[in-house]
Amino acid sequence: MKLNVIRQRGLWWAISSALILAGLAAMAILWTQIQAPLRPSLDFVGGTRLQFELDCTKPNNCDQPIQTAAVRDVLDTQGLAGSTIQVLGQEQHAVTIRTTTLDVDQRSKLQSALESKIGTFDVKKTQIDTVGPTIGRQLFSSGLLSLIVSFAGIALYLTIRYQFDYAVFAIVALLHDVLITIGFFAILGLINGTEVDSLFIVALLTIVGFSVNDTVVIYDRVRETISLSPGRHINDIVDDAVNQTLTRSINTTLTVLLTLTSLFLFGGETLKNFALALIIGFTMGAYSSIFIASTLLALWRERTGNAIAPVSATPTEATVSKDSLG
Repeated sequence: MKLNVIRQRGLWWAISSALILAGLAAMAILWTQIQAPLRPSLDFVGGTRLQFELDCTKPNNCDQPIQTAAVRDVLDTQGLAGSTIQVLGQEQHAVTIRTTTLDVDQRSKLQSALESKIGTFDVKKTQIDTVGPTIGRQLFSSGLLSLIVSFAGIALYLTIRYQFDYAVFAIVALLHDVLITIGFFAILGLINGTEVDSLFIVALLTIVGFSVNDTVVIYDRVRETISLSPGRHINDIVDDAVNQTLTRSINTTLTVLLTLTSLFLFGGETLKNFALALIIGFTMGAYSSIFIASTLLALWRERTGNAIAPVSATPTEATVSKDSLG
């Protein structure tokens, strides 16, 4: 069965537009709430993160789940009303608190107040991290610079290796993947307070590398077909190129997604959001390579009058033509 990507390109663009707009709307709402398009973790804004888990070896200590309202009341009494609270686990026996930078005495006082209200915590599972605001800003600026450099390098390589329009639409596809991934995490930030950390930047860079690989495979087949059949219309060439590489793209993506799903399910809390970002980005990378980058290239060639490449005369054809005229 042949996939007609050109004939249904309006549908593919509509799906992408809906996903991007939903993410942008979530980012706009978050901006009105916290003046940021995503919920930044401690890595970026600095402060103290505390994670406590109830000690279930003590009788009746884990009979009730931790209530966010109870934690909020304790924080308010400690003068930490602006803190972020997230209850963790299926049983909801653990809680993460992100707040302003606290010294040792302030942390001890807060922990004692929480234990008196909620229950005794397991000392072995208590985690406390502190990051200065300067380090957080450096991490953010370094991550943003890495993304910009990667986009510029990819654009330069594709311009040299292929043509400028190939590079432009490959970058558009990469922006598509990054925007949808960021938008998805903005939605999660609205729904359940999901935060992004430095691993999220790493995930975006990995997504960019994976996505452009699929796009280059399709573009390479398009260029090869144009050189072999220069008289064909670009729409037919793109459809053929996509169908010829479709099995390879699907198999590669599914293989990677199986590994990432295992990482998401069994990799622990630290890697869960990292794996989720890669799952979303890799899926969108395969989608954009097949349905966005290829169809945009075809549309551009149509609009600029380059839908059919000129047929170059071979030496034999030129000689025959000359003889017939003589």
